[in-house]
Amino acid sequence: MLLISGSTRAASTSSALCRTAEFCAPAGVTVECYADVAVLPHFDPDDDHDPLPPGVAALRSAIASADAVLFCTPEYAGTLPGSFKNLLDWTVGGTELTAKPVAWVKVAADERRGEGAHATLATVLGYVQARVVEDACRHVPIARDTVGADGVIADSTTRSQIAATIEAVLDADPATFRDIGRVDSIE
Repeated sequence: MLLISGSTRAASTSSALCRTAEFCAPAGVTVECYADVAVLPHFDPDDDHDPLPPGVAALRSAIASADAVLFCTPEYAGTLPGSFKNLLDWTVGGTELTAKPVAWVKVAADERRGEGAHATLATVLGYVQARVVEDACRHVPIARDTVGADGVIADSTTRSQIAATIEAVLDADPATFRDIGRVDSIE
């Protein structure tokens, strides 16, 4: 399973969830964290062809290799942070997310935060025809003071919630996926 943090902040709670998932994933589940959102070049449709920029090729390869993808992104100014939207823009020209089981987690302490980011994420995931596992889209609140100096969350309750989220994505019955549907682009 691939976990993608949408944050560039060094002490991000979104990235802490991704790092922690490596330690609390269910037995037999390999978790890879993609935290290189800041190294991707600015999206340019003229560069969306082979050979892809190295960072983009690595991102698409990681997505293609994963059985499922779990996104963890903060909300910034009511929507996705620009660097994370840039990452998503680089996925549109490929088919790596097509029919791939995906879900998202919001970690904001205030459960009312993050809805704008997730609505935008749902739009992009629909455009690339990913399969959203609704039951795995969750709120796992993470307080900054629960993240250790190593960037990992030690709290057993939070770790259990992360493990349950991973299981929900991987164990989902394909019949329950929400097919958001492709939205035709306007040029």
